[in-house]
Amino acid sequence: MVRKLIDLKTGARQTRLAAALESLVSAMELPGQYPPEALAEAQAAIDTLVLPEHDLTDIEFVTIDPAASTDLDQAVHLAREGDGYVVSYAIADVPAFITEGGALDTETRRRGQTLYLPGHRVPLHPEIISEDAGSLLPGQRRGAYVWTFRLDANALVIDTDLTRATVCSRQKLDYAGVQADIDDGSASESLALLKEVGLKRIEAERERGGASLRIPEQEVEVDDDGVPFLATRAALPVEDWNAQISLLTGMEAARIMLEGGIGILRTMPAPDEHGSRAFRREAASLGTPWQQGVPYGEFLRSLDVTEPRQLAIMHAATSLFRGAGYTAFDGELPAERSQAAIAAPYAHTTAPLRRLVDRFSLVVCEHLVRGVEVPEGIRRALPLLPELMQSSNQVAGTAERAAIDTVEAALLSDRIGETFEAITLNGTSPEQAAKAHENGDAPGGRLQILDPAVNARFLGRAEAGERVQAELVQADIEKHTVLFTIP
Repeated sequence: MVRKLIDLKTGARQTRLAAALESLVSAMELPGQYPPEALAEAQAAIDTLVLPEHDLTDIEFVTIDPAASTDLDQAVHLAREGDGYVVSYAIADVPAFITEGGALDTETRRRGQTLYLPGHRVPLHPEIISEDAGSLLPGQRRGAYVWTFRLDANALVIDTDLTRATVCSRQKLDYAGVQADIDDGSASESLALLKEVGLKRIEAERERGGASLRIPEQEVEVDDDGVPFLATRAALPVEDWNAQISLLTGMEAARIMLEGGIGILRTMPAPDEHGSRAFRREAASLGTPWQQGVPYGEFLRSLDVTEPRQLAIMHAATSLFRGAGYTAFDGELPAERSQAAIAAPYAHTTAPLRRLVDRFSLVVCEHLVRGVEVPEGIRRALPLLPELMQSSNQVAGTAERAAIDTVEAALLSDRIGETFEAITLNGTSPEQAAKAHENGDAPGGRLQILDPAVNARFLGRAEAGERVQAELVQADIEKHTVLFTIP
């Protein structure tokens, strides 16, 4: 992980940054404190909670999350069974705390998801649920929806079951620690199998034509003193292996709902011919053609994102991953059923503490597996969820980008006029620059500064994938903007 600590522990910049980040919450009208009536409902639900009779506390579940996380949705355990595997996946029993149509249900629908901002979190649920009573914390008996997958020797699904049960996580682990244990051979059998199964599931994804964007993440983190800093990092292998368990669960949830004729899917159309042609042209212009007959997922996996021009191709590939949304159905099956990047039907069902839709898909799946009617309140909610989630995703994307822009501006606010080495992620060709000039527009694009880890807009003539010298001309904390020019 590459980190650039912002020296803001004293002085005006720290105050201005804190004020600017706080202003985001009010300017975007993000939810504040939970309404008293919703909090009262949450506390009453905790006080009267009865854990499921089915006891699976003998399964040695562990959670694997970023080190600072306390809203723990998922716990996992893997074991061998013959030449195959048994994967047990416990998902927090959030529905146990919420009455459909109540004040808490209403407020969670308004929020849609947990928002993560530097030094500030806007939780989907009251923290007495998301950080405590509903979280799969180690050493605590908790209710959970427990998925049990029996896999063959290639980690393909043989059988799936889902039941509500009482579980007890043994350890709260983080990605870096698990990766180190797997690498040095000290990991438990369950964690060693996470790698084995994860790699086989990745191969299965490759064979069915799935794809993923491997763009290094730019994050705003907060140190022990509450000071924000920028971090740019590539995912650890264990994050990909762990994600495969979540993807497996989502694919099986989608299958169950499609077979049952009711549910909600996470869908995304395949790239259209126009978009594919445009991306092929851009990849070729950057020196790495996407050959005919090669699946786009396979092409993306072949790219080396440490090479500037191939990193630019990976950023350009975001044009192929558009149109994701949610599709609810009850009775007639939807025409659009697949998530193209996964190359299979898929549903969000593994993060109910942090994402609204998962709570509903869990309930639907559990009722279908038991062969009983889905509750009427859930049926009424399903067609409302796509719009609620779309709105929430838009707010989250805007808020998170603005927060990163604000921290970037604080980092650079005393360096106006300096020149930085950068890689252009997108830009303008000579023809596009000439057209922009004719229209009275300034050509430009986005670039990645090599140090510090800043991704920002630039003005100037440069094509994607170029290594350039860029001059900082604006870093406005209050306006959340950073701007460079390329001579």
